[in-house]
Amino acid sequence: MAAPITVDRLMKELEKLKAAMDAGELKHGDYDQRLSRVIQELRERGLDADREELNTAIANALEKGIITSSVEGHLKKRLGLA
Repeated sequence: MAAPITVDRLMKELEKLKAAMDAGELKHGDYDQRLSRVIQELRERGLDADREELNTAIANALEKGIITSSVEGHLKKRLGLA
C-alpha cells in the first residue's frame, strides 16, 4: 500500500492543473478529468493531514487563485469536508 499523500503534494498538483489551464494546454473537460484522478488517488491512498489542515489548504488555494470557488466546493464535497 502506498503512503498517504501530503497536503503539499496536493497543492502542487492543483497548481500544475491551474498552470496547464492558464497555458491553454487543457480544456475544461480535461481539467475535470485530471481533478477527478487527483481526488480518486486521495481517496485510495489517503491524506496525511487532518480536516482542519486540509480545509486551511483549500481556503489558501482559493485565496491564491489556484482553484475557483466551484472547485473548492467540489473538493470539499468529494473529500467529505462539506
